[in-house]
Amino acid sequence: MKINTLLFDLDGTLIDTNELIISTYLHTLEKYFPGKYAREDVLPFLGPTLHEVFGNMDPERVEEMVLEYRNFNIANHDQLVREFEGVFETVQTLSDKGYKLAIVTTKREDVALKGLRLMGLDQFFDVMVAYDHVKKVKPDPEPIMLALEKLGSKPEEAMMVGDNFHDILAGKNAGTKAVGVAWSIKGRDYIAKYEPDYILENMKDLLTILGEE
Repeated sequence: MKINTLLFDLDGTLIDTNELIISTYLHTLEKYFPGKYAREDVLPFLGPTLHEVFGNMDPERVEEMVLEYRNFNIANHDQLVREFEGVFETVQTLSDKGYKLAIVTTKREDVALKGLRLMGLDQFFDVMVAYDHVKKVKPDPEPIMLALEKLGSKPEEAMMVGDNFHDILAGKNAGTKAVGVAWSIKGRDYIAKYEPDYILENMKDLLTILGEE
């Protein structure tokens, strides 16, 4: 069946929030666990929800730590977020050609919209499934199934594109094609371990896979 639907993760996939996220984690962890965490220590925290990460550290102070994280993140958002090469042009082309597009993220909707608007990508997406829209997050298939329902699409018509293991597994669990991006901060080999159907070296590769070039 022909692919007519593209679901995208946001952070690390469509927009380069890596430096923002790392800086925010380091700020928050330094406040609560002084001197304990270095830059390389926080890389595994990119992907899971804030509640998962902080809940494993200190269940008593989860909400306090999440609030500290979000306040710093929003205050520094626009200075630290960057674009990935080829993303805007590719998404624009897909939109122009009539593909159905959605964001599926573990971020809250308000913060996700902030990033989309900053990069001018919000004009291409009518559907977003965020942390505050679901009971279970990726790799559970619930967010993907909700996005497909909103778009009127079937899993076999769709691809889930992301930079982390939970994006790949969520796609597989939902029955879509799973697409990894080689620019994942954790590296191409990391994403390849989860056996996505495709790995993109540049977002424009998506057009080649879809036969649009």
